[in-house]
This record gives sequence, C-alpha cells and structure tokens, in this order.
Amino acid sequence: MNTTRTLTFSVLGTLLLGVNGFFAAPATAQESDAPDTIQTFPVGRLPSGLAFDGENIWVVSSFSGAVSKLRASDGVLVGTFGVGSSPLNAVFDGANIWVTNVGSDNVTKLRASDGAVLGTFSDGLDHPFGIVFDGENVWVTNYIFSTVAKVRASDGVLIDTFHTGKYPTALAFDGANIWVTNNGDDSVTKLRARDGALRGTFAVGGGPSGIALGPGEVWVTNYFDDTVTVLDRNGAIEGTFPAGDGPTNLAFDGDNMWVTNYYSATVTRLRVRDGTVTRIYGVEHGPWWGILFDGANIWVANHDSNSVSKISRNQ
Repeated sequence: MNTTRTLTFSVLGTLLLGVNGFFAAPATAQESDAPDTIQTFPVGRLPSGLAFDGENIWVVSSFSGAVSKLRASDGVLVGTFGVGSSPLNAVFDGANIWVTNVGSDNVTKLRASDGAVLGTFSDGLDHPFGIVFDGENVWVTNYIFSTVAKVRASDGVLIDTFHTGKYPTALAFDGANIWVTNNGDDSVTKLRARDGALRGTFAVGGGPSGIALGPGEVWVTNYFDDTVTVLDRNGAIEGTFPAGDGPTNLAFDGDNMWVTNYYSATVTRLRVRDGTVTRIYGVEHGPWWGILFDGANIWVANHDSNSVSKISRNQ
C-alpha cells in the first residue's frame, strides 16, 4: 500500500467541514489519446455521485446539499433539488432517486418525475456513503460503523443492518447477492440479499473503493495500487490490471469497464474480456466518485471542477 497517499475516505470530516475536495490537489489533466467527443456541463459545488433515471442524469453536489437533474440528451439543467447535509451518492429505484447524506446521517427519497421529497430516513444509518437498489430494497453502507443497512424502498423502513469489513464504501447487486468494498481492510464482502447472510470475504488490492459488475465478474478499483481487481462470482481473483493514478470508481458499458482516475484527471477504458487498456480520456480536475453509462454515453462527475463530463463514442 502506498502510505504516502492519503485516501480521504478515512477522513470524511473534510467534507463535513466544507473543504474543497476529498483528496490533495490532483495533477494537471493528461490525455493519452484523443477522445471521441467530450462535453462538459456545470453543476453544483463538489459533485460526487451520479444516477440515471432513463432520461436524466442526477448529480449529487456535496457542498451544495442538493442534486441537479440534467437532461441526458443535451445536458440541459431540468431542476435542482435540496436534500440533506453533505450528500454523496444516489441510486434510481425505477420511480425515485435515493440520496445518501453523510453529514446528516440519513437518506433522502425524491420522486424522479418532479424532484419532490417523499421522505427522509435515518434508522440504522451513520455516515451513509454508498447505495444500491436490489429491486425491492436500497442497501446503504455505514462508513464509520462498518455495516450496511437494508431499507425497504416502498416506505423507508429499516429491515436490518449487517456487518461488513472496515470502512465500507461502494456496493453492487448481482441479482442474488450484495457486494461491498471495504476500503479500510483491502477486502470485498459478499452478502446474500434475501437475508444478509455472509457468503464470503475476499482480499483485493490496496484501498478498494468502487465496484461494478461485468459479464460474470466483479470489478473493484484499488485506489492505493492504481489497479483494478477482477473477481469471479465466487470471489476468486481472475486478474489484476493497471488503471490510472488514483482509480476510484467504475462503470460497465457492455463491452468495456470505464475507470475514473482522480489524480491523473482521466478515465481509463479497459476491455473486459482481457483487461487491456484500449483508451484513456482526459476530463476535468477531480473525477472522483460519480461515473455511469446511460446506454449510449459515459458520464463522469468532476469533483474539483464543479462539472460533469459526457463522453460520447464516435466509433
């Protein structure tokens, strides 16, 4: 592990105090290959998580305490809606947007059609970080308590909490299980979704942060190692591949895994069948947490630039 690099997942107080950025200042953006088309749209301060509702991109702005709704077709701002304190991540449940608020220890449920707040829920939550939807429930990582909370999406009722590894961050749902990255002990936890039973804990690289599912695999970013680890659905390591400088999160487009690299201000595209880096895209400063595929384009939240980038492939 590179101990000279401070991963500020472990010092969330910087965000609660409103400090600009979770990390030290990143290097100047470098573009190792010409992008296809990249458009950039301004959003609120310190954008972090992203969610897609089928038509719009929802951008969580941590410092602003709000989410912005952008039309995916052209990036036009549709609306801005207040949530809790220091919001981080978001997920779409088919009708609503759920937002984790690390500063107020709760989650906000917004109706996607108009941004109306349908509820704010706090039971079982402490420093909520990542969030995922399993078809019926939202699962939320409690960063400080090293647990995940299972919350019924219909009414926000807490079903239960389950132990994970140290400092859980991101989650993924594979249709039967919840996968959780544990940033504090270099592992991934697998929980059975129907009852939270522990199915296994698996070692990965240093400082695992983001997680995404590929075609039969689980991909994890290792922030300290500048790599991604690929696990099979039983937790066995299938390979480890280089990423950029400070990889934080991933998105899958059906053929490729896209990785945000905070320090190099880039996005790396890896071919999932063999882990080969096929392209590197330069974006604006601080591509930290938010990255998603909308069915045609990749969207990236540039945490330190108060913007989002839309990467459209022309080939």
